[in-house]
Amino acid sequence: MSWFVLVESNTTGSGRVFCERARELGLRPVVLARDPARYPYVAADGIAARQIDTGDPAVVLAACRRLGGRVAGVTSSSEYHIATAAEVARRLGLPHPDPGAIRACRDKAVQRAVLREAGVPSAAFAPARTPGTAVAAAQRIGFPVVVKPVAGSGSVATRLCRDAAEVEAATHHVLNTDGLPPQSAVMVEEYLRGAEYSVETFDDQVVGVTRKHLGAEPYFVEVGHDFPAPLDPAARAAAGELAHAALKALELCWGPAHVEIRYGAAGARIVEVNPRLAGGMIPRMVEEATGIDLIRHTVAKAAGRDEPLRATRDRAASIRFLVAGEEGTLTAIDGTKDAGRVPGVVEVGLTREPGQYLVLRRSFQDRLCYVIAAADTGAAAARAATTGLHALKARITT
Repeated sequence: MSWFVLVESNTTGSGRVFCERARELGLRPVVLARDPARYPYVAADGIAARQIDTGDPAVVLAACRRLGGRVAGVTSSSEYHIATAAEVARRLGLPHPDPGAIRACRDKAVQRAVLREAGVPSAAFAPARTPGTAVAAAQRIGFPVVVKPVAGSGSVATRLCRDAAEVEAATHHVLNTDGLPPQSAVMVEEYLRGAEYSVETFDDQVVGVTRKHLGAEPYFVEVGHDFPAPLDPAARAAAGELAHAALKALELCWGPAHVEIRYGAAGARIVEVNPRLAGGMIPRMVEEATGIDLIRHTVAKAAGRDEPLRATRDRAASIRFLVAGEEGTLTAIDGTKDAGRVPGVVEVGLTREPGQYLVLRRSFQDRLCYVIAAADTGAAAARAATTGLHALKARITT
C-alpha cells in the first residue's frame, strides 16, 4: 500500500477527512508533525504519524524517504504548510502546485502587488513593519482601515481600525503575539463596506460562490456561510471571472483555491486569495449542495488520480457557528440533539470539547459548535441552520 503524506493538519474540520479519503482511495495516510498529539484523530483513527521538524522541507523530504515503500502523494490541509508540501512533492517527482507561487500568495503584500500589476481589482493596501509606518499608511488610505498579519489565516489578529491609536495598537498586537507565526509586517488595507463572498475553485473550474456572514466589528469572525450564494446568475458569473483572473495572475490554477471577494463603492474587489480548500466546513456544504467532494478531489489530484468534477445534486446548504462570548472553562454544550432533530439539519458537530479553557481570540478559534443544513432552496437551508443554532447553548464557567 502506497503512502499518502500529510504535512501537519487542521486541528478541526477537514484534516481528519483528508486521511479518510486517502484510505478510501486505497492509500495509507501518514501525518508528519512537530507534535502529532495536537491532532486527536491521529490516535483515535489509527493514523500513522512521524514527529519531525515540519518547518524544514529537507527534513520533511528525508522523512518521506524513510517511510519505506512508495509515496503516492504529499500535501497539507494546513495553509501554513502547503508550500512545504508542494516543494517536497516536487522533489519527489509527484503532482504538485508551484511552490514559488504558493509562497508568493501566502505573503499578502506580494499577492496584492501581483494582482495590482495584472490589473485585478483589490482593496487599496500597504505593508508596514512598524506601528508608525502602519499609521502613516492608514492616513494615506483613509480611515477606517483593516489591519491584519501579512501571513495569516482564519481572521486571526485581523481588526477594523477607525483611528491612528487603534492602528498602532493592532499593529503592535500582530507583531508581538505569541499565538501567531512570526510576522515581518502587517497589512493595512482599505475597508470595503459591502457584502462578502468567496469563490470556491478547483484547477481552472469555478465550483460555486459562498455567501459569508461575519460577526460584530471590529473583528471579522465568520459565523456562517450559505452555498450557493444568493446572487443572480450575472453576479455569480462575474464573481467567478474575477476569481479566475486573480488565480491566473498568481499562477495558481492547480487544485483547490478559496478566493475571498468583498463589495465596496467601486464594486467587487479581491480581499485575498488562499491557495487551498476553504475552511469553515465549506467543503462539507459544497458536498451537501452539489455532491462534489472537494477533499476527495484534492487527495486524488495530489496522488496523480485526477477525477472529473461532476455535480450530482442541485440543492443548497448553510452552516451556522456557535461562537464563544466569554472566557472560561467550557463545561458543556447543551442542545446538540435538539439541533440535530430540526428538519433539514444534516450535521451538528463540536469544534471545542468540554473541559477546555476558552481564551477569546476574535477569530475562527472562538467557534465552539456548528450546524449544517441542506434543502432545496437557500432560504430553507439558512432557516434550518439558524433554527438549529438557536437550540444550542454553551455553558462556560468563568
